[in-house]
Amino acid sequence: MKWKDYPQNIKVRLITSFFNRAVASAVMPFMALFFAQEMSKVWAGSFLIITVFIGFLVNMIGGYISDRFPRKRVLVMTSSLSAVMFLLMAISLLPDEKWIRLFALAYVMFIVTSSLGRPAMHAIIIDSTTPENRKAIYAIDYWMINLSMAIGAALGGLLYLNHQIELFILLTVTAASLPIAYQIWLKDERVQSLKKQHQNVVIDLLQNYKVAFQDRPFVKVVIGSMFIFSAEFSLNSYIGVRLAESFDSFTIGDFEVAGVRMLSLLNIQNMLLVVCMTFMVNKFTDRFSKQHVLLTGLLLYSIGYVTITSANSWYLLLLFNFIGTIGELVYSPVRNAEMANMIPEDKRGSYSAFSNVSFSGADLLARSTIIIGAFLIPTMMSVYIGVLLMIGTLLVYTGLFVRKSKKEQVAEPEIV
Repeated sequence: MKWKDYPQNIKVRLITSFFNRAVASAVMPFMALFFAQEMSKVWAGSFLIITVFIGFLVNMIGGYISDRFPRKRVLVMTSSLSAVMFLLMAISLLPDEKWIRLFALAYVMFIVTSSLGRPAMHAIIIDSTTPENRKAIYAIDYWMINLSMAIGAALGGLLYLNHQIELFILLTVTAASLPIAYQIWLKDERVQSLKKQHQNVVIDLLQNYKVAFQDRPFVKVVIGSMFIFSAEFSLNSYIGVRLAESFDSFTIGDFEVAGVRMLSLLNIQNMLLVVCMTFMVNKFTDRFSKQHVLLTGLLLYSIGYVTITSANSWYLLLLFNFIGTIGELVYSPVRNAEMANMIPEDKRGSYSAFSNVSFSGADLLARSTIIIGAFLIPTMMSVYIGVLLMIGTLLVYTGLFVRKSKKEQVAEPEIV
């Protein structure tokens, strides 16, 4: 599928999301460092944990709002407010004695506004695609996510230490251009809107998500994805800590590669593979059935991450990180496309918001591996990650495909 063949909304969504993620990636990795330097480590940790919960709750509200109201209006309003929050953060950095309270308030409000708009952003890609072209579009979306995050992280790394004000001014200008782009180029697709069932808005919201919770196949895919993502997320938690403590360092000329640098190499390798091989892998897998592609990708992914969880040699880490990343490139577009096909037309925002439980839960599981790893040896941690991946694979596969097989059998006429 060529770029000129993409629907206009998809083009707008992919381009604006690219800049939106790049903006967020330039700032978010440094927030813990910023608040720890300006306040204290305890204050920073407590504050950021609170923002995670705020973001999760607001994201669920955003899913409901994006189903009840036109998605274009939701995106224009939330992105405009996000730009205002970046402007307030930039202003708070101008005085010699930084206005940290204003910065913290603006940061919290940015979390709120961006979380409100995120489900509408996810729902637009489902509104504007068909089951036939979703795999290809999710592949380019996946590629652009990784590229934008890499560019954003590099931009933040270059500007954060000595050019904070300039960085936030740049982010303000970029963020302010997004609602303009939405207003000019985004079209309101004619999709079925969610009807209000209860006078009480809170009861109506809870009732709306009750439907998602009762959709057992979708819940299985969400929980299974949580277990699967936790392996990748553990790279920057347990695996990173283990490498820092026990990695067998090596030298390239006069350059020593210790544990922390090895972790950076793994992340760089992952990013380069995604940017360079996404479309090649996607084109190759198009000739096979979705079920086989999903299982093969998850098998490669599992082999890769189970091994690097306990491996301590640079060549094993690089080899199996390669295998794990290729597995991710194989299974990810199929999982995303098939999961989108499961979502009812009038609840796309709500279901998209609910699916973010996969990422929040995976993040918590990955952080818990640091605690569990204090009691288990690395090889047992590999077994633990392997069990999580087996459970996750079983849940995702049965949620996506076993349900279909049963329906097809029921639909077939009985031959007498």
